[in-house]
Amino acid sequence: MSPALVIDAVRSPMGRGRPGGSLADVHPVELLAQVVSALVARSGVDPSDVDDLLVGCVTQSSEQSGNVGRMAWLAAGLPEHVPSVTIERKCGSGQQAVQFAAQGVMAGSYDIVIAAGVESMSRVPIGSNRQGADSYGPSVHDRYSPGLLPQGVAAELVAQRWGLDRAQLDEFAARSHELAHAADSSGAFVREIVPIRAPGRVVKRDETIRPGTSVDSLHDLRPAFRTDEYAERFPDLDWQLTAASSSQLTDGASAVLIASERAAERMGWQARARFRGFYACGDDPMLMLTAPIAATRKILQRTGSSVEEIDHFEVNEAFASVPLAWQLELGADSARLNPRGGAIALGHPLGATGCRLLTTMLHAMEDADHRLGLQTVCEAGGMANALVLERFR
Repeated sequence: MSPALVIDAVRSPMGRGRPGGSLADVHPVELLAQVVSALVARSGVDPSDVDDLLVGCVTQSSEQSGNVGRMAWLAAGLPEHVPSVTIERKCGSGQQAVQFAAQGVMAGSYDIVIAAGVESMSRVPIGSNRQGADSYGPSVHDRYSPGLLPQGVAAELVAQRWGLDRAQLDEFAARSHELAHAADSSGAFVREIVPIRAPGRVVKRDETIRPGTSVDSLHDLRPAFRTDEYAERFPDLDWQLTAASSSQLTDGASAVLIASERAAERMGWQARARFRGFYACGDDPMLMLTAPIAATRKILQRTGSSVEEIDHFEVNEAFASVPLAWQLELGADSARLNPRGGAIALGHPLGATGCRLLTTMLHAMEDADHRLGLQTVCEAGGMANALVLERFR
């Protein structure tokens, strides 16, 4: 079985997912097209040799409804014979695109493939595809009566179960901004970010990072997810999560070039890393956000790795309670967890996040001369993806 090699990985800057955000005037097709074009140009790959483009995107409606990967490929002026598919595994969609792409290489179905992700949360708001519809159906409601929970409420229950208080959650949020600001200020993100042309300007840096964020500055923020309905349902819950300790709504895209050994040799590429293993699993859909714990344990077992051997962890910061609960269960070193900040500071452009995590992890591992990295993403419905990446040194 051929190993799947990472040749290159890039991402857009992260723009605030609201009107007036730095990328809000860029159609999601154009946003992804620019990122894919930059990846093609930077790697030197002949786009005619690409076997497929696999794209994660969660809200596949409105401007993201027309197989956004296919439209982006055509918008970039790339060869018409290359197909594309859009993948939706909630917040892990981009990571699932990576896993399907790499598995295709390992199975011999692909020689050269691009995995990518995109989400324009300013132009296609989260949940806008449901428009008030019941997306669960009566049997799910019956099984999980009185009903599944919004993710924010689930994040509060995770905080309660693992004994996380407001100070810990705010401290983690401030840490995310501090680390991301340090990386931005030092130029650590320069290699991974490709500039995006927006009307009247070129966007080169993340807009989402808030320098100077501190526990004191977050003190007066009110809990974001408490409603009368859920306060009555959970009378003992101490509501603690705020907008600041939750991931930001964001516009962004990212893309990863993956190839087989024979393709890399033919092209003269120096591969940067290889995938050691993948895993996806489900967990309690009521708590919803705990599956990264189970996924991490399983992927470590499958790859014959230990927590101590992993140099770099990327655990998506959907809410501060998610990586903190994960860390309490796994016992990972804080210094190795999201060392350049996470979705609290950099944002969470749903479908793009999996590829963005991989892009940031790869570059950080190179800068620190690290060998093994692990990333995992929690997903709505109580699921998670995990992978282990081994860098060539």
